[in-house]
Amino acid sequence: MREGSLEAPTRHPLDWMSEEFYQEEPLFEELERVFDICHGCRRCVSLCTAFPTLFDLVDESSTMEVDGVAKEDYWKVIDKCYLCDMCYMAKCPYVPPHEWNVDFPHLMLRAKAQKFKKGQTKWRDKLLSSTDALGKLSSIPVVVQTINAVNNNTVTRLAMEKTIGIHKDRQLPKYSGTTFRNLSRKEDIATKSAKNGDRTPGKVALFVTCYVNYNEPNIGTDLLAVLRHNEIPSTVVEKEACCGMPKLELGDLESVKKLKEKNIPVLAKYAREGYAIMTSVPSCTLMFKQELPLMFPDDEDVKAVANAMFDPFEYLVLRDRDGLLNKDFKQALGSISYHVPCHLRVQNVGLKTKEMLEKVPDTVVKTVERCSGHDGTWGVKKEYFDDSMKIGRPVFRQMADATPDYVSSDCAIAATHIMQGMGRAQDDKTVQKKHPISLLRMAYGI
Repeated sequence: MREGSLEAPTRHPLDWMSEEFYQEEPLFEELERVFDICHGCRRCVSLCTAFPTLFDLVDESSTMEVDGVAKEDYWKVIDKCYLCDMCYMAKCPYVPPHEWNVDFPHLMLRAKAQKFKKGQTKWRDKLLSSTDALGKLSSIPVVVQTINAVNNNTVTRLAMEKTIGIHKDRQLPKYSGTTFRNLSRKEDIATKSAKNGDRTPGKVALFVTCYVNYNEPNIGTDLLAVLRHNEIPSTVVEKEACCGMPKLELGDLESVKKLKEKNIPVLAKYAREGYAIMTSVPSCTLMFKQELPLMFPDDEDVKAVANAMFDPFEYLVLRDRDGLLNKDFKQALGSISYHVPCHLRVQNVGLKTKEMLEKVPDTVVKTVERCSGHDGTWGVKKEYFDDSMKIGRPVFRQMADATPDYVSSDCAIAATHIMQGMGRAQDDKTVQKKHPISLLRMAYGI
């Protein structure tokens, strides 16, 4: 086996608008080439169920090589990939600039895009990826109570599994009766001017995200409170649509383009006015930092937004390094089991959430760097629920060790999944689920 490259990974732009991108023969030639390299390496076997599925297909074939695997069985591998990106960023030695040029996640994305374009994507998957539409419907008074009740009713959940394929045992996030945008309109979030740091702008524009707006608006209000406590002028982006990550994972690239055309002109204005742009959902941050620049490499507005985009804790730690962070903490946080989401790990900013929380006196942070297995809507689906729980099992075990005071993850959906895997109710008072931003607000006593 040839040694891998020691250089940093270099991502090539996604050539999604070319004719060849959607041609089946070149796709399957590339699938066979990459699968053969993966079969010879097997370094990623522990990451998810896509690689074990591939290796089982090879080992059970007549030749015990990739050429013995039926082409239609390639879809068994493709459908198991949920584009966490960890194989590319953390495991594979053959990514560009290596001459073998392996980009497993974007190859899976190409296959998903072909599947979507052929009309072979399930209605359920299109529905689940329409997060804005679902959120708007579910935020209507009375409707929200009905949906939350249905999602917690055994009989209706059985019916949902049989009709649309949402697993009956998956604990689903609750919808909030009040959106974040409605809450944010009720308070003045401007503060006096903050100093610009060497590494960060001195003002922040918050991209709310669908999840924070419709499911857990407290994460957004807590983030604004932390920024205000640090005397950082903050504003909520005047209008936004879904970042596009759910549609990307579905292979619906035209919808990603439409969402980009709604978001980028607005966000680029903030970027050029000197704002740091921030989201509290790692997948949304990654979408603007990485995926849109790879889809639209020549778009200057996309580049401007990517350069202005920060994870909240990345921003706060950089403020601290510039000597501009308020470290007058009032409350210890005790023991925290903290999970690092995949879409935060692949941003390559380091363990900034852990670093920030450990600044709080009498606080111990145990960090788990492993995929939880949920990934947006993937772990909700009937056919993947068992896989998602299997992938998450080591995480559940490590998070539960020593019975922490808090279970926390920058990805709120992953935290809900972890609590379920630990056998804990979402409102458990012994081990509480808290977003890191909410923990930081508690530490400040604000």
